[in-house]
Amino acid sequence: MVQEQIMDSCLVQSPDQAMALLHPLRADIVSRLVEPTSAAELARTLQETPQRMNYHIKALEKTGLIRRVGTRQVRNLVEVLYQAIARTFVMAESLSLSAETIERLKDHGSLAQLISSAEQMKKDAVMLLERSETGSEVPSASLQLQIPLDDQEQRQAFIEDYVAMMKQLVHKYAARNSEAALYQVMLSVYPKPEQGGS
Repeated sequence: MVQEQIMDSCLVQSPDQAMALLHPLRADIVSRLVEPTSAAELARTLQETPQRMNYHIKALEKTGLIRRVGTRQVRNLVEVLYQAIARTFVMAESLSLSAETIERLKDHGSLAQLISSAEQMKKDAVMLLERSETGSEVPSASLQLQIPLDDQEQRQAFIEDYVAMMKQLVHKYAARNSEAALYQVMLSVYPKPEQGGS
């Protein structure tokens, strides 16, 4: 197997690289490419479709975070091997970002957190479902709403109101019994994707 020397640490100074590393799946891919690996192998490991994996691999290669380091024969196919340029990545404090890029990074980070929260909720739900199948009682509740928010000012006002109300609610119930079982509460706010849109 081909293996190239990679840096122990890389200082990230490119906005495109920073945005790629804020994407949960892409960050996971980079972390797994300390050793040369093919897109097909990564797809199997991460339980992703080959098409989706190839899409993210190409995007990461374009940013320069990973590179092709060789090929290998697998049955009748030749697989391209990819490797990260470093073992760890550190965001530079001096990233010279335009106001537009900073907003893109903020939005990207929020969407990345949304994906991360959704994945965590999914894992927790599966674990609790397994527990409920053994006869254990698992009390839970879910709430889904749609709220019309016209602009940034209204969205910010909604978040501030929500946080203030939740702080009051948490304080009210936390003060009753600090030793009670903990319940997870999550909120995500994002524009509803258009059905059938591109």
